[in-house]
Amino acid sequence: MLEKYLNSRLQEKEILLMTHIVLGYPSFEDSFKIIEAMVAAGVDLMELQIPFSEPIADGPVILQANQKALADGATVQKCLDFSRKIAQTFDIPFLFMTYYNILFKYGVERFAAAMAADGIKGAIVPDLPPEEGGEYLAAMQKHDLAPIFIFSPTTPDERMQYLSSFGQGFIYCVARKGVTGVDTDFSRQLGEYLGRCRRATKLPLALGFGVKEKADVDFLKGKADIAVIGSQTIRLVDNEGVGAVGAFINSLR
Repeated sequence: MLEKYLNSRLQEKEILLMTHIVLGYPSFEDSFKIIEAMVAAGVDLMELQIPFSEPIADGPVILQANQKALADGATVQKCLDFSRKIAQTFDIPFLFMTYYNILFKYGVERFAAAMAADGIKGAIVPDLPPEEGGEYLAAMQKHDLAPIFIFSPTTPDERMQYLSSFGQGFIYCVARKGVTGVDTDFSRQLGEYLGRCRRATKLPLALGFGVKEKADVDFLKGKADIAVIGSQTIRLVDNEGVGAVGAFINSLR
């Protein structure tokens, strides 16, 4: 169970690291090398994004990575096959992050069954609210998978509690309005928001959107349970190559 794993890790670490990659970017071979470097550097869990043509929650860095992966031939089936290999090779939990159109086209029950068979532990589907996700939630429960729901600074307290009632594993707290990859102000206001998130759920809290360096991770200690690193790693790969990933992840500790 994902939540049990996270709580166990939190007995050993003040804050956990979750990284994000776009499958097939820059290539599937490079994706494997990036994952290998991240695991060796001590990340605690990882979200694997299945590329989609219109990733509405993502900023230009991850959007470009999605488009490049699709142009180079990434498909849902290739991502599933690759993820099976990853889950069998590395001993941390892996989650899928993607958009509902992918699940709908593939078949929601079929997709959940494939996730379970491949060793994937849960999914983040940011454009699927629980009111419209009955089939998805049933399929995730059937296959013992964690549906991860999202809080944002504009989410009312009552809505947070409602979303938490459907969530498992952890809650993904978006640091600010907007898309991924934009600067976030790590300030008292963010701390107050995370306090509100904490009061709304008993699940561990992950904070993403704008975590770029050790100072950001340090700020989150005592306020969140998981720091999420996404766009910054892709920028690093674009500018310095795959070989720079391990040192960057190590620098966050």
